[in-house]
Amino acid sequence: MKTSGSAVWQGGLKDGKGEISTKSGALAAYPYGFASRFEGKPGSNPEELLGAAHAACFTMALSLILNEASLTADRMETTAEVSLDRQDDGFAITAVHLTLKAKIPGVDQAQFQELAAKAKAGCPVSKLFKADITLDATLEG
Repeated sequence: MKTSGSAVWQGGLKDGKGEISTKSGALAAYPYGFASRFEGKPGSNPEELLGAAHAACFTMALSLILNEASLTADRMETTAEVSLDRQDDGFAITAVHLTLKAKIPGVDQAQFQELAAKAKAGCPVSKLFKADITLDATLEG
C-alpha cells in the first residue's frame, strides 16, 4: 500500500504560510505555519499530524491484537503527545507519550497491559520514531 500527503509553502519561515493536503481529501489545503507550530495560533503542524497518525496506528494495531486474542473493545481512545525539542543540531522529536483509555470486556489488567505493549511495539508508526515512546494504558470498568 502506498498513500501520500503534500505541502505547499510560500514565503519565509516566520512570515510564510503553508497548506497541507492528504490524498484522501481528509485535509485539503489546510493551513499550517510557524505561528501554528510554535506560537499556539490556529492551524496545524507536523507534530500534531504525527501524533494523530501515531494514535490512529497504535489503536488499530491494538484492535488487531485484541482480535487475535478473541477480544473486541467497546471503546478505545488514544492520545499521542509528541515532544519537539531544540537540540545542538536543530530540532528533533525526542519523545512520544501514548495515553490509552479502553473498555474491553473479558480482559484483566495484566493481559490488557501485555496486549497494549505488544501493539506499541508492532505499530508501524511507532517503528518510525527514534524517540522514546512511553505508554499509559488504563482499562475502564
